[in-house]
Amino acid sequence: MSFVTKEKLFSREWFQAYTFLLAGSFILSVGIILLVNPYKLAPGGTYGIAIVLHNLFGWKVSISALFMDIPLLLIGTLVLGPRFGVKTVVSTIAIAFFTYMLENYWWGYAPLIEGDPLLSTIFGGVVYGIAIGLIFKSRATSGGSDIIAMIGHKYMPRITLGQLVIIVDSVIVLLTVVAFKDWKLAFYSWILIYIEGKVIDIIVSGMSVNKTVMIISNNYQIIAEKIRNDIMRGATIFTGEGAYDGSERKMIYSVMSRREVEILRSYVKEVDEDAFINISDAHEILGRGFKPIKEEN
Repeated sequence: MSFVTKEKLFSREWFQAYTFLLAGSFILSVGIILLVNPYKLAPGGTYGIAIVLHNLFGWKVSISALFMDIPLLLIGTLVLGPRFGVKTVVSTIAIAFFTYMLENYWWGYAPLIEGDPLLSTIFGGVVYGIAIGLIFKSRATSGGSDIIAMIGHKYMPRITLGQLVIIVDSVIVLLTVVAFKDWKLAFYSWILIYIEGKVIDIIVSGMSVNKTVMIISNNYQIIAEKIRNDIMRGATIFTGEGAYDGSERKMIYSVMSRREVEILRSYVKEVDEDAFINISDAHEILGRGFKPIKEEN
């Protein structure tokens, strides 16, 4: 999977991408400090671990998370290659900066919603979902557990990336049980993760994690190369006939995640503004790279 995208400097797309990225980073920091941390919730990621460390030892959430994110970015680059791009680095630094400012100067550690962990959990899930959805819309990631999951996927390709993210985040959630001896915190965190996932789907457009993509373009070869070599998904090229003039046309068919679709749509716009793109929800995908067929009854 690749998250490297190149918008022309200071173009409308560049400003839009970085507006989404910075807005998402700030909103995520608000959720971390005002809604999640005060109730010792740890909904995955390096910030989940940082929240546990803060409540155990008083360490700054932002500093702890940044000290974990930087090595993960370096390790991820060494193991996977430079797939993250400058925007993921900017996102990592921006989240740490906004979180640091909130916990030290703008708010502190008092809860936004006093005495109601369930309500804080629900709104925390919504805020997290909006924030990460905006970061995904900028075609970046927030780093952290995403990188761990991507490394794991390289060595365990039969397990999908989405499943690995869930596994990594669930292990982090269980740290709250070990650290605070309270199963309620884990249950609250899982509720937050579920709400977050649903909101991300809405923000990034569509309720399905995977999307079916069909593209008709005269530049089908370089688009197929992008899918195969950069996004690292399979694709099938069909030959069809235009109903209007009877000319031969090539159509690319592929299935990929919502984040990969954002990358591909941006690339197709660059290489062929006259291309025809159809994107639809894929409610169930079976086969290599997705859910194994043999698991089905």
